Amino acid sequence: MTPTRRTFLSASLGAAALIGAPTILRAQGAKTYRLGITTPPGHSWNVSAEALAKRLSEETDGRLAIQVFPSNQLGNEGAMLQQMQSGALDMAWIMTAELGTRVPSIAAINAPWLVPTTAGVAKLVRHDAALKLLDVLPAKTGTIGLGYGITTLRVVFTGAETSGIEDIRGMKLRINTTPAYRDFYQLLGAAPTPIPTPQVFDAMSNGQVDGLEADLDLSWNQRFDKVSKTMLRLNALFMPCVALVSARSWQTVPEADRELMTRLIREELDKQVDSTAATETTILKNFSESGIKVVDVNLDNTADIIAEYDKIWLPKAPAISELREVGATL
Repeated sequence: MTPTRRTFLSASLGAAALIGAPTILRAQGAKTYRLGITTPPGHSWNVSAEALAKRLSEETDGRLAIQVFPSNQLGNEGAMLQQMQSGALDMAWIMTAELGTRVPSIAAINAPWLVPTTAGVAKLVRHDAALKLLDVLPAKTGTIGLGYGITTLRVVFTGAETSGIEDIRGMKLRINTTPAYRDFYQLLGAAPTPIPTPQVFDAMSNGQVDGLEADLDLSWNQRFDKVSKTMLRLNALFMPCVALVSARSWQTVPEADRELMTRLIREELDKQVDSTAATETTILKNFSESGIKVVDVNLDNTADIIAEYDKIWLPKAPAISELREVGATL
Protein backbone atom coordinates (compact mmCIF):
# COMPACT_ATOMS: atom_id res chain seq x y z
CA MET A 1 0.00 0.00 0.00
CA THR A 2 1.32 3.42 -0.94
CA PRO A 3 1.75 5.60 2.20
CA THR A 4 -0.50 8.61 2.37
CA ARG A 5 -0.51 11.66 4.62
CA ARG A 6 -3.36 10.12 6.61
CA THR A 7 -1.61 6.81 7.28
CA PHE A 8 1.64 8.66 8.18
CA LEU A 9 -0.18 10.82 10.75
CA SER A 10 -1.96 7.78 12.25
CA ALA A 11 1.31 5.91 12.62
CA SER A 12 3.02 8.93 14.17
CA LEU A 13 0.23 9.45 16.70
CA GLY A 14 0.28 5.77 17.64
CA ALA A 15 4.03 5.84 18.21
CA ALA A 16 3.72 8.96 20.34
CA ALA A 17 1.06 7.27 22.44
CA LEU A 18 3.30 4.27 23.05
CA ILE A 19 6.22 6.50 24.03
CA GLY A 20 4.06 8.48 26.44
CA ALA A 21 2.37 5.45 28.00
CA PRO A 22 4.89 4.87 30.84
CA THR A 23 4.59 8.51 31.89
CA ILE A 24 0.80 8.31 31.87
CA LEU A 25 0.79 5.06 33.83
CA ARG A 26 3.26 6.47 36.35
CA ALA A 27 1.10 9.54 36.82
CA GLN A 28 -2.00 7.41 37.30
CA GLY A 29 -0.24 5.36 40.01
CA ALA A 30 1.29 8.37 41.74
CA LYS A 31 0.47 8.85 45.40
CA THR A 32 1.45 11.38 48.05
CA TYR A 33 1.18 10.21 51.65
CA ARG A 34 0.68 12.66 54.51
CA LEU A 35 2.87 12.33 57.62
CA GLY A 36 2.20 14.36 60.77
CA ILE A 37 4.73 14.99 63.52
CA THR A 38 4.64 17.08 66.68
CA THR A 39 8.27 18.21 66.75
CA PRO A 40 9.61 21.22 64.80
CA PRO A 41 11.89 21.19 61.73
CA GLY A 42 15.47 20.44 62.73
CA HIS A 43 14.53 17.91 65.42
CA SER A 44 16.15 14.54 64.75
CA TRP A 45 12.74 12.90 64.28
CA ASN A 46 11.87 15.47 61.62
CA VAL A 47 15.22 15.04 59.91
CA SER A 48 14.54 11.31 59.67
CA ALA A 49 11.02 11.85 58.35
CA GLU A 50 12.32 14.20 55.66
CA ALA A 51 15.04 11.70 54.73
CA LEU A 52 12.36 9.02 54.43
CA ALA A 53 10.35 11.23 52.08
CA LYS A 54 13.37 11.90 49.91
CA ARG A 55 14.36 8.24 49.65
CA LEU A 56 10.84 7.07 48.86
CA SER A 57 10.58 9.56 46.01
CA GLU A 58 14.00 8.58 44.66
CA GLU A 59 13.42 4.83 44.86
CA THR A 60 10.06 5.06 43.07
CA ASP A 61 11.17 7.63 40.49
CA GLY A 62 8.67 10.10 41.91
CA ARG A 63 5.71 7.72 41.83
CA LEU A 64 5.38 7.77 45.61
CA ALA A 65 5.93 10.80 47.83
CA ILE A 66 5.52 11.79 51.47
CA GLN A 67 4.56 15.28 52.61
CA VAL A 68 5.73 15.95 56.16
CA PHE A 69 3.64 18.27 58.36
CA PRO A 70 5.77 19.32 61.38
CA SER A 71 5.01 21.22 64.57
CA ASN A 72 1.46 19.92 65.04
CA GLN A 73 0.31 21.57 61.80
CA LEU A 74 -2.40 18.92 61.54
CA GLY A 75 -3.38 19.22 65.20
CA ASN A 76 -1.89 17.74 68.34
CA GLU A 77 -0.98 14.07 68.63
CA GLY A 78 -4.46 13.12 69.82
CA ALA A 79 -5.98 14.79 66.77
CA MET A 80 -3.50 13.08 64.46
CA LEU A 81 -4.39 9.69 65.93
CA GLN A 82 -8.06 10.36 65.21
CA GLN A 83 -7.21 11.34 61.65
CA MET A 84 -5.31 8.08 61.16
CA GLN A 85 -8.24 6.09 62.49
CA SER A 86 -10.44 7.56 59.76
CA GLY A 87 -7.76 7.27 57.07
CA ALA A 88 -7.56 11.05 56.63
CA LEU A 89 -3.89 10.92 57.71
CA ASP A 90 -1.61 8.20 56.39
CA MET A 91 1.29 8.33 58.84
CA ALA A 92 2.44 10.03 62.03
CA TRP A 93 5.32 9.80 64.45
CA ILE A 94 3.63 9.83 67.85
CA MET A 95 5.28 9.90 71.27
CA THR A 96 4.71 7.01 73.63
CA ALA A 97 3.44 9.61 76.12
CA GLU A 98 0.30 10.01 74.00
CA LEU A 99 0.02 6.32 73.19
CA GLY A 100 0.58 5.28 76.80
CA THR A 101 -2.13 7.64 77.97
CA ARG A 102 -4.61 5.92 75.64
CA VAL A 103 -3.22 2.38 75.89
CA PRO A 104 -1.62 1.90 79.35
CA SER A 105 0.28 -1.23 78.32
CA ILE A 106 2.35 0.87 75.92
CA ALA A 107 3.47 3.00 78.89
CA ALA A 108 5.71 0.12 79.98
CA ILE A 109 8.41 1.70 77.83
CA ASN A 110 8.18 4.86 79.96
CA ALA A 111 8.86 3.14 83.28
CA PRO A 112 11.84 4.56 85.22
CA TRP A 113 15.27 2.95 85.27
CA LEU A 114 14.75 0.37 82.55
CA VAL A 115 18.23 1.20 81.22
CA PRO A 116 20.80 3.66 82.61
CA THR A 117 22.25 5.03 79.34
CA THR A 118 21.07 6.31 75.98
CA ALA A 119 23.20 3.58 74.37
CA GLY A 120 21.08 1.13 76.35
CA VAL A 121 17.92 2.86 75.14
CA ALA A 122 19.10 2.35 71.55
CA LYS A 123 19.37 -1.38 72.17
CA LEU A 124 16.16 -1.70 74.16
CA VAL A 125 13.86 -0.17 71.54
CA ARG A 126 15.12 -2.71 69.00
CA HIS A 127 14.53 -5.68 71.30
CA ASP A 128 11.55 -7.94 70.75
CA ALA A 129 10.31 -7.15 74.26
CA ALA A 130 9.85 -3.49 73.27
CA LEU A 131 8.60 -4.18 69.75
CA LYS A 132 5.92 -6.55 71.11
CA LEU A 133 4.31 -3.59 72.89
CA LEU A 134 3.20 -2.32 69.48
CA ASP A 135 1.15 -5.43 68.69
CA VAL A 136 -1.96 -4.01 70.40
CA LEU A 137 -2.03 -0.82 68.35
CA PRO A 138 -4.21 -1.98 65.41
CA ALA A 139 -7.01 -3.10 67.73
CA LYS A 140 -6.65 -0.23 70.22
CA THR A 141 -5.86 2.73 67.98
CA GLY A 142 -6.46 1.72 64.36
CA THR A 143 -2.76 2.19 63.62
CA ILE A 144 0.24 -0.04 62.93
CA GLY A 145 3.57 0.60 64.67
CA LEU A 146 6.65 0.04 62.54
CA GLY A 147 9.34 0.93 65.07
CA TYR A 148 10.70 3.48 67.52
CA GLY A 149 12.64 6.71 67.34
CA ILE A 150 14.32 7.92 70.53
CA THR A 151 15.62 10.90 72.45
CA THR A 152 18.46 10.96 74.93
CA LEU A 153 17.75 10.19 78.58
CA ARG A 154 15.88 12.92 80.41
CA VAL A 155 17.40 15.21 83.03
CA VAL A 156 16.03 17.56 85.69
CA PHE A 157 16.99 21.25 85.79
CA THR A 158 16.51 23.14 89.04
CA GLY A 159 16.40 26.86 89.70
CA ALA A 160 18.11 26.36 93.04
CA GLU A 161 21.36 24.51 93.55
CA THR A 162 20.72 20.83 94.25
CA SER A 163 22.89 17.79 94.84
CA GLY A 164 20.68 14.70 94.73
CA ILE A 165 17.36 13.07 94.01
CA GLU A 166 16.07 13.89 97.48
CA ASP A 167 16.21 17.60 96.65
CA ILE A 168 13.34 17.21 94.17
CA ARG A 169 10.93 16.74 97.07
CA GLY A 170 8.58 19.69 97.40
CA MET A 171 9.49 21.15 94.01
CA LYS A 172 6.96 22.44 91.53
CA LEU A 173 8.36 20.57 88.57
CA ARG A 174 7.40 20.98 84.92
CA ILE A 175 6.99 17.54 83.37
CA ASN A 176 5.58 15.85 80.29
CA THR A 177 1.89 15.20 80.93
CA THR A 178 1.96 11.41 80.51
CA PRO A 179 0.61 9.59 83.62
CA ALA A 180 3.73 7.41 83.70
CA TYR A 181 5.91 10.47 84.34
CA ARG A 182 3.41 12.08 86.69
CA ASP A 183 3.34 9.06 88.98
CA PHE A 184 7.13 8.78 88.99
CA TYR A 185 7.75 12.38 90.00
CA GLN A 186 5.00 12.28 92.60
CA LEU A 187 6.81 9.33 94.18
CA LEU A 188 9.87 11.59 94.36
CA GLY A 189 7.76 14.14 96.25
CA ALA A 190 7.52 16.72 93.46
CA ALA A 191 4.40 18.54 92.36
CA PRO A 192 4.18 17.73 88.63
CA THR A 193 3.15 20.78 86.60
CA PRO A 194 2.33 20.54 82.89
CA ILE A 195 3.51 23.54 80.85
CA PRO A 196 3.68 23.67 77.03
CA THR A 197 7.25 23.35 75.79
CA PRO A 198 7.44 26.84 74.20
CA GLN A 199 6.61 28.39 77.59
CA VAL A 200 9.05 26.41 79.73
CA PHE A 201 12.03 28.78 79.49
CA ASP A 202 9.93 31.74 80.64
CA ALA A 203 8.29 29.66 83.38
CA MET A 204 11.74 28.91 84.82
CA SER A 205 12.87 32.51 84.39
CA ASN A 206 9.97 33.99 86.34
CA GLY A 207 9.81 31.31 89.03
CA GLN A 208 6.51 29.84 87.89
CA VAL A 209 8.12 26.45 88.44
CA ASP A 210 11.11 25.36 90.54
CA GLY A 211 12.45 22.98 87.95
CA LEU A 212 11.78 21.08 84.76
CA GLU A 213 12.52 17.73 83.20
CA ALA A 214 13.35 17.20 79.54
CA ASP A 215 15.63 15.21 77.28
CA LEU A 216 19.18 16.41 76.75
CA ASP A 217 18.63 17.25 73.07
CA LEU A 218 15.77 19.67 73.69
CA SER A 219 17.42 21.07 76.80
CA TRP A 220 20.55 22.12 74.95
CA ASN A 221 18.59 23.55 72.01
CA GLN A 222 16.45 25.58 74.43
CA ARG A 223 19.47 26.43 76.64
CA PHE A 224 17.71 25.60 79.89
CA ASP A 225 21.11 25.88 81.55
CA LYS A 226 20.75 29.67 81.32
CA VAL A 227 17.75 29.65 83.70
CA SER A 228 18.97 26.87 86.01
CA LYS A 229 21.71 26.33 88.55
CA THR A 230 21.87 22.54 88.51
CA MET A 231 21.28 19.73 86.04
CA LEU A 232 20.47 16.43 87.77
CA ARG A 233 21.17 13.32 85.71
CA LEU A 234 18.71 10.76 87.08
CA ASN A 235 19.19 8.44 84.06
CA ALA A 236 15.67 7.24 84.74
CA LEU A 237 13.38 8.11 81.84
CA PHE A 238 13.39 8.43 78.08
CA MET A 239 10.69 9.32 75.56
CA PRO A 240 10.46 7.32 72.34
CA CYS A 241 8.18 8.04 69.44
CA VAL A 242 6.52 5.35 67.34
CA ALA A 243 6.38 5.50 63.55
CA LEU A 244 2.70 4.79 62.89
CA VAL A 245 0.74 4.14 59.72
CA SER A 246 -3.04 4.27 59.46
CA ALA A 247 -4.42 0.72 59.32
CA ARG A 248 -7.27 1.96 57.13
CA SER A 249 -4.94 3.74 54.72
CA TRP A 250 -2.42 0.87 54.76
CA GLN A 251 -5.04 -1.54 53.41
CA THR A 252 -5.14 0.42 50.15
CA VAL A 253 -1.37 0.31 49.62
CA PRO A 254 -0.10 -2.43 47.26
CA GLU A 255 1.93 -5.11 49.00
CA ALA A 256 5.17 -4.22 47.21
CA ASP A 257 4.81 -0.57 48.23
CA ARG A 258 4.08 -1.55 51.85
CA GLU A 259 7.26 -3.61 51.91
CA LEU A 260 9.27 -0.75 50.42
CA MET A 261 7.92 1.86 52.84
CA THR A 262 8.35 -0.44 55.84
CA ARG A 263 11.97 -1.05 54.93
CA LEU A 264 12.73 2.64 54.42
CA ILE A 265 10.98 3.69 57.64
CA ARG A 266 12.91 1.14 59.69
CA GLU A 267 16.21 2.07 58.08
CA GLU A 268 15.68 5.76 58.82
CA LEU A 269 14.62 4.99 62.40
CA ASP A 270 17.81 2.96 62.85
CA LYS A 271 19.87 5.93 61.69
CA GLN A 272 18.03 8.27 64.04
CA VAL A 273 18.47 5.95 67.02
CA ASP A 274 22.20 5.46 66.37
CA SER A 275 22.77 9.17 65.79
CA THR A 276 21.00 10.13 69.02
CA ALA A 277 23.04 7.68 71.07
CA ALA A 278 26.26 8.92 69.44
CA THR A 279 25.62 12.62 70.11
CA GLU A 280 24.88 12.30 73.84
CA THR A 281 28.54 12.66 74.82
CA THR A 282 28.82 15.89 72.85
CA ILE A 283 25.71 17.37 74.47
CA LEU A 284 26.94 16.50 77.96
CA LYS A 285 30.27 18.12 77.14
CA ASN A 286 28.45 21.26 76.02
CA PHE A 287 26.59 21.45 79.31
CA SER A 288 29.72 20.83 81.36
CA GLU A 289 31.48 23.68 79.58
CA SER A 290 28.49 26.03 79.95
CA GLY A 291 29.13 26.48 83.67
CA ILE A 292 26.00 24.79 85.03
CA LYS A 293 26.50 22.37 87.91
CA VAL A 294 26.03 18.82 86.56
CA VAL A 295 25.22 16.13 89.13
CA ASP A 296 25.22 12.41 88.41
CA VAL A 297 22.59 11.25 90.89
CA ASN A 298 23.46 8.38 93.22
CA LEU A 299 21.16 5.55 92.21
CA ASP A 300 22.03 3.09 94.97
CA ASN A 301 18.81 3.80 96.86
CA THR A 302 16.24 3.59 94.07
CA ALA A 303 14.93 0.09 94.79
CA ASP A 304 12.10 1.36 96.99
CA ILE A 305 11.02 3.92 94.40
CA ILE A 306 11.03 1.27 91.65
CA ALA A 307 8.99 -1.07 93.84
CA GLU A 308 6.41 1.65 94.56
CA TYR A 309 6.22 2.62 90.91
CA ASP A 310 5.80 -0.98 89.74
CA LYS A 311 3.09 -1.51 92.35
CA ILE A 312 1.09 1.19 90.55
CA TRP A 313 1.95 0.30 86.97
CA LEU A 314 2.50 -3.46 86.69
CA PRO A 315 -1.25 -4.19 86.73
CA LYS A 316 -1.68 -1.75 83.81
CA ALA A 317 1.57 -2.49 81.96
CA PRO A 318 2.75 -6.03 82.79
CA ALA A 319 5.57 -5.86 80.23
CA ILE A 320 7.55 -3.66 82.64
CA SER A 321 8.90 -6.82 84.29
CA GLU A 322 10.27 -8.20 81.03
CA LEU A 323 11.67 -4.83 80.01
CA ARG A 324 13.52 -4.57 83.33
CA GLU A 325 14.99 -8.05 82.81
CA VAL A 326 16.09 -7.18 79.28
CA GLY A 327 17.42 -3.79 80.34
CA ALA A 328 19.64 -5.40 82.96
CA THR A 329 21.47 -7.29 80.19
CA LEU A 330 22.10 -4.28 77.94
